[in-house]
Amino acid sequence: MKVLVINCGSSSLKYQLIDMSNENVLAKGLVERIGIEGSILTQKANGRKYVIEEPMEGHKKAVELVLGALVDENEGVIKDMAEISAVGHRVAHGGEKYAESVLIDEDVMKTVEECAKLAPLHNPPNIIGINACKELMPNTPMVAVFDTAFHQTMPEKAYLYSLPYELYEKHSIRRYGFHGTSHKFVARAAAEMLGENIEKLRIITCHLGNGASLAAVKNGKCIDTSMGFTPLAGLTMGTRCGDIDPAIATFLIKELNMSEAEVDNIMNKKSGVLGISGVSSDFRDIEGAATEGNKRAELALEVFKYKVIQYIGSYTAVMGGVDCIVFTAGLGENAIGTREEIVNGLEFLGAKIDKERNNVRGEARLISADDSNVKVFIIPTNEELMIARDTKEIVEK
Repeated sequence: MKVLVINCGSSSLKYQLIDMSNENVLAKGLVERIGIEGSILTQKANGRKYVIEEPMEGHKKAVELVLGALVDENEGVIKDMAEISAVGHRVAHGGEKYAESVLIDEDVMKTVEECAKLAPLHNPPNIIGINACKELMPNTPMVAVFDTAFHQTMPEKAYLYSLPYELYEKHSIRRYGFHGTSHKFVARAAAEMLGENIEKLRIITCHLGNGASLAAVKNGKCIDTSMGFTPLAGLTMGTRCGDIDPAIATFLIKELNMSEAEVDNIMNKKSGVLGISGVSSDFRDIEGAATEGNKRAELALEVFKYKVIQYIGSYTAVMGGVDCIVFTAGLGENAIGTREEIVNGLEFLGAKIDKERNNVRGEARLISADDSNVKVFIIPTNEELMIARDTKEIVEK
């Protein structure tokens, strides 16, 4: 079975074609600037790069070019579109209705459309991508894989906010969590690396990148996660503020005469390590500035690490202990010093880093010392493979 994985953004489309008989990636690509001047498709397959520069007025045209690239006589990897057995779509928000990936039908599309108000930047392009694929591949089964699904096992005490209950009942205001596909993938991978049944483990997964979140995974199920009603909550991130006193928003509106849009822009795009450091939202730039003695850059890194340690501590408490901690995503997989300092801050758990093992980037491996009470891993995330696996399982049913 060959599964095409599609991840649509507002003006971009990422894709992979995966042969599920051996989980080999046959081709992967990125379409950029959809609906904007300078549209471009870049595909990597057979050890070569294939580029198409052509106007794309919308996602339907982008999908047409993706399919054309996959079957191209010289640069393609399949002879006919019929070789694509199914399409797996990444969808940001599935609300409370979906705790698992599902075969897409009219009811599913209705729910995804209803959830657009909860994820206005993500669900609309996801919908456009699904509709484009359905139009071009009407007989090919499509599966929706939700970023929120893995977190739907959280108990009420974890996902409810202390607001009037009617706001939850009538407007679905609650913690949802995101990055679920990544958390699910690395939690399962950690159990495999340990040679243990995931249903007997307490795992904390740390998806650390420009957007960052942690999840507490007990007995194979998520029982808490740091992002909330939106991806703004939780850790300090690249440009997002994470957890703050909610009264700050009303203070900015009343005392500084800011509009709601201005406050939203500050909290989502001008805060986080960018806001503290004044340098960049890229942790590499901030680390460089800190090395040169920039005190605000040093502070931004300290705040970030402090919040990660704080969440790991709280999740250890609610799970009654922790067996394994996993670092993943851009920062988690590559920031050697950041990983070391976070683990060094967990001495109360008896967690210990092995400096030699930790001296690596982007490689799945154990990085804790032999006498560490907690196993610590780096595991590169692979959301596309997780989407493909879910798609294969659902279609085969």
